[in-house]
Amino acid sequence: MSGRVYLVGAGPGDPGLITARGLEVLRRADAVVYDRLIGHELLRECRPGAELYDVGKVPGQHGRGRQAEISSLLVRLAVEGKSVVRLKGGDPFVFGRGGEEAQACSAAGVPFEVVPGVSSALAAPAYAGIPVTHRAVATSFAVVTGHEDPAKPGAQVNWEQLVMGVDTLLILMGIEQLPAIVEQLLAHGRAPDTPAAIVSKGTLPEQRTLISTLADIADRAKEEEFEPPAVIVVGDVVRLREEIRWYDNRSLSGKRMLVPRTREKPGVIAARLRELGALVTEVPEFEVAPLNPERVDSTIQRLGECGSVVFTSPGAVATFWARLEAAGRDARALAGLRVVATGSGTAEALASHGIRPDVRTPKYLTRDVFDVLSEGGLKGEQLLLVRSLNLGPALGEQLQSAGAVVYDLPVYRAIPRGPSQERLEELVGEVDMVVFTCTRSVHALADLLGGRLQLGGGVRIVCIGPKTAEAARGYCLNVDATCEQASFDGLVEVVLGLESEAGLARLLAER
Repeated sequence: MSGRVYLVGAGPGDPGLITARGLEVLRRADAVVYDRLIGHELLRECRPGAELYDVGKVPGQHGRGRQAEISSLLVRLAVEGKSVVRLKGGDPFVFGRGGEEAQACSAAGVPFEVVPGVSSALAAPAYAGIPVTHRAVATSFAVVTGHEDPAKPGAQVNWEQLVMGVDTLLILMGIEQLPAIVEQLLAHGRAPDTPAAIVSKGTLPEQRTLISTLADIADRAKEEEFEPPAVIVVGDVVRLREEIRWYDNRSLSGKRMLVPRTREKPGVIAARLRELGALVTEVPEFEVAPLNPERVDSTIQRLGECGSVVFTSPGAVATFWARLEAAGRDARALAGLRVVATGSGTAEALASHGIRPDVRTPKYLTRDVFDVLSEGGLKGEQLLLVRSLNLGPALGEQLQSAGAVVYDLPVYRAIPRGPSQERLEELVGEVDMVVFTCTRSVHALADLLGGRLQLGGGVRIVCIGPKTAEAARGYCLNVDATCEQASFDGLVEVVLGLESEAGLARLLAER
């Protein structure tokens, strides 16, 4: 048996908070068994052909039998010789039942590794601007489950000792039992005016934070309909939020935006809008469909004939590597070759297989990649181009015209996969803004919606340039703003300006 189980903490929800080690094992896993609360964008990192198992537990259905089934699945997959990632929200050993899964692997003789993750108990307060310790305020904290009824006989949480023994109390899974928890804390000596907070959906764009006192927090949570997942914070550190809050204080915090895309890679503009706090949905998603396995296998056998190999996307790396491993080979097959990665995502995908690219371009643009590769001359260079079929032959043709001998190898095709038309129509109605980054993105969204573009009256439309705006108006859309000079930087500035105007209008209306 050569299988192994990796118990990986996916972090509290923001996909960027997974550890480097967690991302490494996820990208090369044969099977991924994942929870409900992980950042689902992480599943895009799985290699083509990886088996995906959704074992997310619904609140109120945490029976031991269900957990036993999950543990048995992990063992079975590993016994079949597979590399298995158990992707768990937060940290595997913080109320994640990772300990039980590790015990199951140990009992079955299955090798396993624990990859710790960022716990929501620490991350959610941090994203709300609440440090769990502070030299001048709190020197201790405790993390407890709020899932059980504190009043039941034999309750495991010793609320009396917690009240007297720690400065900051962090309660997970406690929304349902919050009135009873507050009753216990007050009964054992916590002052009614102790600051308290609830951070719901921490680290996600939908994050909400409620600040109150211990005496009032349960009633306020009910009035304002705070729902799990949430972290409850009790202690004087809550007072620091107004001074150091940052995540929900950004320019576009909480704004819902739709960005239609035409390429498999997540868009640059979507990433920038997310950094500013927006909840961005990109449509459509893309699936990686491997191509030409026999041709790829044949090329792998002749790698020694090449001088350089160029990977144009993470999908190209993943698809090529799947065939490399199927042939019983590993990173040593690229020894002696100059390895080129286009874009940071491609470089990271190679790094997950132990390859540090010799050349790395900031992003993929045919012109930029060609300029980098041609710096030392290309005449007679034997060059393998590993790419998506969607990318087209332009780069290969330019390299050939400069004298290179190009082995053009499309290893996969990116297939767009949009949500159902009904769900997409709901999504379009929910967003505050649609951002079109090119003319094709306008037509792509129209195609997903059955050839028409009907957006809600309150949805604002932003276009990157006049041609894109003209395409949008062709579908009878009212364009609210357009960049004077088409660029991503300009587009972000236009979005921020439009949102500032809307905020000012709301303020004046309230007055």
